[in-house]
Order: sequence, then C-alpha cells, then structure tokens
Amino acid sequence: MEPEKFIVEVEPAKEAKDGKPSMGPVYRSVFAKDGFPPPIDGLNSCWDIFRLAVEKYPDNKMLGTREFVNGKHGKYVWLTYKQVYDKVIQLGNAIRACGVEPGGKCGIYGANCTEWIISMEACNAHGLYCVPLYDTLGAGAIEFIICHAEVTIAFVEEKKINELLKTFPKAGEHLKSKLLIVSIFGTFVRYTNISLLPVAIVSFGQFTPEQREQFSKFGLAIHSWDEFLSLDKDDICTIMYTSGTTGDPKGVLISNKNIVTLTAGVRRLLESCNEALTSSDVYLSFLPLAHIFDRVIEECFIYHGASIGFWRGDVKLLIEDIGELKPTIFCAVPRVLERIYSGLQHKVSSGSYFKYKLKLHNMKGGSKHEEASILSDKLVFTKVKQSLGGRVRIILSGAAPLAPHVESFLKVVACCHMSMVGTVGPPVPNLDARLESVPEMNYDAVSSTPPRGEICIRGDTLFLGYHKRQDLTKEVLIDGWFHTGDIGEWQPDGSMKVIDRKKNIFKLSQGEYVAVENLENIYGLVPAVDEIWVYGNSFESYLVAVVIPNKHAVENWASGNNLSEDFTSLCGNPKAKDYILGELNRIGKEKKLKGFEFIKAVHLEPVPFDMDRDLLTPTFKKKRPQLLKYYQLIIE
Repeated sequence: MEPEKFIVEVEPAKEAKDGKPSMGPVYRSVFAKDGFPPPIDGLNSCWDIFRLAVEKYPDNKMLGTREFVNGKHGKYVWLTYKQVYDKVIQLGNAIRACGVEPGGKCGIYGANCTEWIISMEACNAHGLYCVPLYDTLGAGAIEFIICHAEVTIAFVEEKKINELLKTFPKAGEHLKSKLLIVSIFGTFVRYTNISLLPVAIVSFGQFTPEQREQFSKFGLAIHSWDEFLSLDKDDICTIMYTSGTTGDPKGVLISNKNIVTLTAGVRRLLESCNEALTSSDVYLSFLPLAHIFDRVIEECFIYHGASIGFWRGDVKLLIEDIGELKPTIFCAVPRVLERIYSGLQHKVSSGSYFKYKLKLHNMKGGSKHEEASILSDKLVFTKVKQSLGGRVRIILSGAAPLAPHVESFLKVVACCHMSMVGTVGPPVPNLDARLESVPEMNYDAVSSTPPRGEICIRGDTLFLGYHKRQDLTKEVLIDGWFHTGDIGEWQPDGSMKVIDRKKNIFKLSQGEYVAVENLENIYGLVPAVDEIWVYGNSFESYLVAVVIPNKHAVENWASGNNLSEDFTSLCGNPKAKDYILGELNRIGKEKKLKGFEFIKAVHLEPVPFDMDRDLLTPTFKKKRPQLLKYYQLIIE
C-alpha cells in the first residue's frame, strides 16, 4: 500500500541543529487532510455529551447489569437514558448538599458498574474533578492518590470499604476537610464529619480584585453570577492517575475539551471507514473505567445513545457475559484476547484448518473479511462468531502489543474488523504526529529505511499536565509536543508501529546498548511464546529471559517427542527449555539480531505474569523492577 493511504504530510522534516535531534515530517490522518474535525454543535463538555444524548434518546437502553436471582446471574436489566439522568440529578444534588463545590475532587473506587457511570456523570454535571481509584491497586497507592489529589468525597464499592479504611488516618491528615465516603455500589454505608469544604461564593453583581483577595484568605472562591454561569468548559474533567511501573503514580490532568475533541475524532474516523456508531450498538464494559481508553469509548457510546452492559467482574465468566449481552463492539487488552484465542482454537477443527488458511491468505491479499471466503464463513466461522455473541463487528485491542498470530486468528474466525496487525494504526483525525531522532539508540527520524524515533504528538486531545508535578510536565510537553517515550516506526501504509521504549535501554558489560522492549516484541513473534521478559545488566555480557510458553504449543511439542508430563512439569524439563531457546534463536536469526541480542538462557514459567504478584500494571504493562525482585534467585 502507498504511504498516503492513511496519513498526509503537513510539515517537512527538520535536520539536527544546535544540539537538538533531527525530527521527522509532521503527519496527520488522511481523514483530516482538509483540517481537523470541527467541534460538534452543542458539545463543549462531557456533561453535554450525556445531556444531549438524553434529549435525543430518552427511552434507549443505556446501562445494563445482569440480574441476580436465587443465587444465579440471569439476563441484563437495563436503565434508560432518562432513568440514568434522573439518578444523576438526584446524586448531584446530594453531593452539593454535602457542601462539595465546583472544583472539588471526587474519588470513585470500584469495578465498572452502573453506579460508576452515574457518579462520573454527577461530577460532570457539577464541575467536580473525577478521580478514578484503580480497583486493582492496593491501599498504599489509593492513599497516595487521595492525598495527592486532595479527594474530598469518594464513591466506593461495598467490598472496597475495608481497603479504603486502611488509608486512614494518614489520608485524612493531608485533606482540607475530612473525607466523605459514600458506598452506593452495594449496601448503603456512610462515614461523615461535620467539617465540610469551604463554600464558593456567587455574587449577583461584580466585585473588585481586593474583595477576591479577601475571600481567598479564608480559603473561599468568589464568582460573579455571569462568570459562574459561563465557566470555561476547558476546565479539568478528571484526574486519572497512571498505574505506573516505577515510583508514585502521576495524576494526569484531562480537560472536558480533551475528551470532547477525541470523541469528535473517533466519530470522524469511524464514519470515514464506514463503521459509524449508531444508537443500536451495544458495548460490554469490563476494561477499567479508571483508564482513559475505556472512558473515551463509553463517552462515544453515550453520545450516540448506544447501550453499555457491565460484566460481573470475573474474567473467567467473561465469555458467558458476552454471550448474554451480545455486544456489537468489543474492546479488550491482549491478555483477554489471548484467553479468547485459546478458548476458540478447539472450535476450529483440523478439518477446518484449510478454510482458515484460505481465508487468511485472501485477507492478506487485500480482500475484506466479509469477502475473503464467504463459503468458509457460512460453514465454519459463523458458528465460531456465535461464541462472541454473534453480533461483534469491530474488535479493538489496546494498552499493550497483541501477538500477530492471535490478531490474525481473530480476524479470520470472528468475521469482523480488527485493529491493524502489529501496529497502533494511523493517527486519529485530530492530532499531528512526528518522530524525533534518538541518536543514542540509533533511531533516525529522517531515515528512509524506515523512519524510527520517539513518537511526539500535538493537538487538543493532549492532557494538560501532571497534577502538582510541573517538573514532569515540562519534561514531556515541549513546545506543544507531547514526547511519549515510545519509540515508533512509520509503516509503508502510514500506520505506526511501537517498537521500543526510550527509557528501557541498558548497557551490557562489553559496552553494547540493548533496547529491551524491541527485543521482547521480536521474540514475542514466536508462536510458542505467550509472554517474555528479557533481562540484562552492565555486569554481564549476555541476556537471559523468563518465558511464559504457549501451553498448546508446548504440549504438541511434547507429544511429538514422546513426553507425557503435564504442562507445569514440562516447564521444568531441560528439553523443553532447549526447544523454546531454539525457537527464540530461530526468530533472532530471521530478524538479523546482533550476537549480543540473542538470549543465552531461559526460565519457563507456567503461571502468566499477573497483578496479584505486582508484576503487571492494571493496563498489563510489565513492572520491570518488580519482575527482577520476584525472579532474582532464578536470574542469578
């Protein structure tokens, strides 16, 4: 495909000058070649998205939860847009009655559910900062976020109340007032204190700067009547704390404008691809609402008057929830899609393998999925699609790289569109993107074979900075460009492939630099490898790795070599280690890796990396210091 397929150049490349690295051309989506999408009429904030949806689609299904009767989960029970709106107004009035004013920080602590969205919309309605508290993080991180963001009211899932109480009394010492905690996710429990926030003052007329100063001495804010009614909608909507692989979480300041702009861009992108959302679409909410990926997706669904059903909170029951809800759009992270891949493999029998290869071949040749093999779809893959409810038309993967063999398999058997294999796709139609050279890692942004460098983006979708960390903000936001820290490679069709992280680089004892994420992406191409963590340091001359092998692949290999051990035992078998190491060496040679980039020894781990052992973030990124600590003895 031609490079102009997905992107257009809007600014030329800049050579290195005055000690600054060279910078590649500035690109934007081909769908924005005539300009970024204009603001959507009447849409200035996240509250407008919801309010207008209620006006347009009052009786549409909005939020669904599986009913629980006689100890069993049954069908989805729905609240309409109007019913949700009524609850939002009721909740917002209660928050204000407690003395919380615009700009107050509202924490939400729990898994995705109807009450989560209602709490979020109540914040949007009253200009409160929504501060999600990852339900997968422990008390230490929750305590930090509450104190750092100065949360003054929190909505808490019933089973999280004890976890939250562990943050006291220290959390309360850092707050302007005592925390008000309301459990609306389950049985109603309230912990209150007479001390409330200072009340903001609204004047019917004007006031002088001296008067404003006097009020501020008492910790009070004052607004004129007109000023209060026309508060800038570019205010903070939410403070989302990064799950973080090292150090304290960072509070990302996200404005209403950021989310509304991105919503307009997603709409333009889907419409340009003839996959526009409609009010009849259905979405399964299970990715953390504390993460911007799911938050924006759900805002898009709300804008279109579409339906959102919530999972039961157990990944082992996810397929059953999917079957009951029958979503039309499915968003997931690679770990979930890998589970689905493993579960669907047995549905494609050996007799159907030829049909699978035929359809995949035709799709790689440029055929659309619905045209690649109509007979195969009718005889085999439509039945497989029923495992995902039968109505999924788009699958999106985010947060981490998805193994190409998993992505290709799902594109064939799920009979729907999927995100682009091996890339993060082209820029959305409301941001500019470019690469900046990283000489110390030998990445050249102006090279023609191909351009590589740190991904930098600019546009109104960018966050405003890090809460109380101006130093970190200045590090990453430079001249309007956000330096992501990701190393990208432009593909011939204009999509972007993330190949490395700028900070994940270390030197071996012989002085050679190793870009570890790039190596993990390459070694992750081996079908027999589900996950891999590559390790080295400046005191050693070679690399080692912890590998989570693919159970199906290892058991097939064992069967062919007359080994009858179970999977866990196989992971400790030296012959299995040699097999995996040989597969890693094979892909290393195929990709022309340098000698010091080859893995010299492996440990096979039967248990996938997980959050329970603090080895992954909630977005499934590796926590490298924690991995080193956990596997220290094995590494040595």
